[in-house]
Amino acid sequence: MGSKATTIAQQISQLQQRGMNLDIGIDKTKEVLLDIGYYRLGFYWNPFEKDKHHNFHTDTKMSDVLDLYYLDVDLRNVLSRYLKRIEINFRTKVIYFCSNEYSHNPQWFIDSSIMNEDFVESFPKKIYNWKFKEYNEVIKKHHKKYGNKGYAPAWKTLEFLSFGTILKMFRAIKEESLQKMIAMQYDIRKEYIFINHLTVFTLVRNICAHGGTLFDFRAPKGISFVPALLLDKKDRHSLNAIITLVSYYLGKVSTNRKSDFDNEIETLMISNRFSPIIKSIIETKINYKSV
Repeated sequence: MGSKATTIAQQISQLQQRGMNLDIGIDKTKEVLLDIGYYRLGFYWNPFEKDKHHNFHTDTKMSDVLDLYYLDVDLRNVLSRYLKRIEINFRTKVIYFCSNEYSHNPQWFIDSSIMNEDFVESFPKKIYNWKFKEYNEVIKKHHKKYGNKGYAPAWKTLEFLSFGTILKMFRAIKEESLQKMIAMQYDIRKEYIFINHLTVFTLVRNICAHGGTLFDFRAPKGISFVPALLLDKKDRHSLNAIITLVSYYLGKVSTNRKSDFDNEIETLMISNRFSPIIKSIIETKINYKSV
């Protein structure tokens, strides 16, 4: 639609003119447009468009668009939950191995002899600032007890950092042997491959956290291949490749969680409610093939 705001009636008319079958009914369509929004739904009816004018293929149904939308919602919820499990495990490994390696310095993450200077310089400005100290109760109590100068020890501080920040911290460690030691906890022998994998995880976590479109997401740099990862060498970018990567890492965290994740994904992908066109999108866009 154009650059001007439109009413629900205008949006419905536009969809009908372009060939959308509003098989859920006009009243339900109004409810959906006011709930999810015309613009957001556009990401999910895009695969049904046949030309640059946004006309739809014959018999494009709103029910199929909604099935794709809610599949995406469910995938975000599942991936967000299990990526959180990997994030916590990774954070714990960084805290444990680094804090024991540098046991003489509980604040090793701010030591320029241990960490890259750029990270050390930016840490108090961008991360450990007054908001961080004020809004994290544990950190606030620490400084109330020990004074406002300096930093809380790593086992307190790192608990309140995002996945992306922990990864930046990991990359800033000067001692490569320590990076390799942590990567080897997941049977990854090269730290740069490990960083590639976790970078993909942080991208997907951000999409999940902000309600982005997931089903057609492509990993920008691809997933670095390792022999233990049962990954199609021709497919290192699709959501299915990412799902395979998540499953691999969960297997290093907990075999039970890996099994739960694999079963939840399989259940979502092979739902009997899906029409042939949704099944085709799952195979071609997500690249998921049922086992």
